[in-house]
Amino acid sequence: MEVDEVSQGLKELDMDNYDEEDDEIELFSSGMGDLYYPSNEMDPYLKDVDDEDDEEDIDDTTVKPTDSVIICARNEDDVSHLEVYLYEESSGSPNMYVHHHIIIPEFPLCTAWLDCPLKGGEKGNFVAIGSKDTPTIEIWDLDVRDEVLPCIQLGGIEEMIVSKKKKSKKQKPKFKEGSHTESVLGLAWNKEFRNILASASADKKVKVWDVATGTCKITMEHHTKEVQAVAWNHYAPEVLLSGSFDQTVVMKDGRQPSHSGFKWSVMSDVESLAWDPHCEHSFVVSLEDGTVKGFDIRAAQSGSDSDLNPTYTIQAHAQDRGVSSISYNISAPNLLATGSMDKSVKLWDLSNNEPSCIATHQPNAGAVFSISFAVDNPFLLAIGGSKGELHVWDTLLDANVARKYGSNRS
Repeated sequence: MEVDEVSQGLKELDMDNYDEEDDEIELFSSGMGDLYYPSNEMDPYLKDVDDEDDEEDIDDTTVKPTDSVIICARNEDDVSHLEVYLYEESSGSPNMYVHHHIIIPEFPLCTAWLDCPLKGGEKGNFVAIGSKDTPTIEIWDLDVRDEVLPCIQLGGIEEMIVSKKKKSKKQKPKFKEGSHTESVLGLAWNKEFRNILASASADKKVKVWDVATGTCKITMEHHTKEVQAVAWNHYAPEVLLSGSFDQTVVMKDGRQPSHSGFKWSVMSDVESLAWDPHCEHSFVVSLEDGTVKGFDIRAAQSGSDSDLNPTYTIQAHAQDRGVSSISYNISAPNLLATGSMDKSVKLWDLSNNEPSCIATHQPNAGAVFSISFAVDNPFLLAIGGSKGELHVWDTLLDANVARKYGSNRS
């Protein structure tokens, strides 16, 4: 009885012909056959490849023409980052998030954006970074996600040389040709000569670089202490300002680097300086003593020492807290922002050389290190401070600013 049941079962399974092809639908098959498809779009198994989650991911990584892009360099837990934020305005509250970030090897002190086409094409999207413990200026490509190395390095240490003195076996650095020898404290990109970058250093020198060739073209030694800041004139792009801890600001023409230039004594260590984008003759300098001074270069060019005095002086912030950063608004003439170690940001109307404070903001960023008005959305002010977080202030939300400058929104 049992033998007959087994025989009947084997007959039903047709084991003698189990390996022959069958045109019927197979178990665990869609009926379409196990085929190889040359693209995902042709593969019927991947019908949901463009689902909502994927569309959201693509949308988050796409930089729209209406987005503001903010570059933020910071240090956290002894790791330094370069973060690229997207700021999206909407009918509700704005949305800001990190689009991507790059781990950088050294503690960042200064940055400068540049669009010199270092990789071909008409324009690029790069940032130069000066660091605390190295004389190297690194240039990173902001359009490459998960970048691990800078595309260009300006200067730096070539090798370490062991001292041959009997009492000392210390290593001394051998620097690359044209390099700074100490930390880079300030950077400025030339928007007219787009391959040109200026740098200021703790080695008391100001240098002018050709980033396309990676070489130093000019070295100037007109300061006696650390040089904190540099800035190119918007209207005369060969003219460069530099400010130093020797309490002077010097204006030089890059076409005549050996010329002594013009010098202003400012009576305190320079923290930051900026040319007025609306007037080729004016600049402001912010100082460690909490003041901001405005100057007219035409007075200096007259040759009289008495004309080297500032056109105005603002006690902008607390006397024992330096004004670490300043930024002109490119859309509204005479609108200047100042950020201070006293943790506040202020807006000033400089009309008629009679400055008046029109707004004060406490961004909860800690001591303010850096501020900058946006170029494409000029009433957005980016703020970075000691708390290591990026803040954005829409200055037109302040009633005084909106009343005076609301019609200037582009």
